[in-house]
Amino acid sequence: MSLRRMDNGPRGGNAGGNSSGQQRVNEMIRIAQVRVISEEGEQLGVMSSQDALAKARAAGLDLVEVAPQAKPPVCRIMDYGKYKYQQKKRVAKQQTNKTQIKELRLRPKTGSADVQVKVNKAKEFLAKKDKVVVSIIFRGREMAHVDEGEKLLEAFIAELTDVAKVEAAPKQMGKRMWCTLAPK
Repeated sequence: MSLRRMDNGPRGGNAGGNSSGQQRVNEMIRIAQVRVISEEGEQLGVMSSQDALAKARAAGLDLVEVAPQAKPPVCRIMDYGKYKYQQKKRVAKQQTNKTQIKELRLRPKTGSADVQVKVNKAKEFLAKKDKVVVSIIFRGREMAHVDEGEKLLEAFIAELTDVAKVEAAPKQMGKRMWCTLAPK
């Protein structure tokens, strides 16, 4: 008794259906009759897959199966490479629009040069459309001088008024004073 491996097409999937989730292109389409749509979007009607492939080749384009579940399956004449590139760009654009929250920590005794470094870092984050949480942390006897922390936080916000808006006003909780800034 010999075991025979069944070849189910170039992708190893079912040649009659689109079970792998990939679109079939050109010679991968093995169905006898398909409904064809031109590159301009007009219906050319039902024809054999070989005739449809010949029309696509004559136009210098690809024959792509777009609706494998339909009876008969729908194929479109298009530039498949360009189509895949546009899909990839669309997915990348969706992923880049995710906003993050960045935190910058200061102390009431932080020097003006160090505060300026933090302001520049906040501007970078805001330019990337991220939100910024500015925290001032008080330790020990610094709690007696909360007003110094308030002045520092107000000066920090004033430096960023051209690129940011205050989303959450300055608040104090325990040994922390913080506010949230969002890009304009």
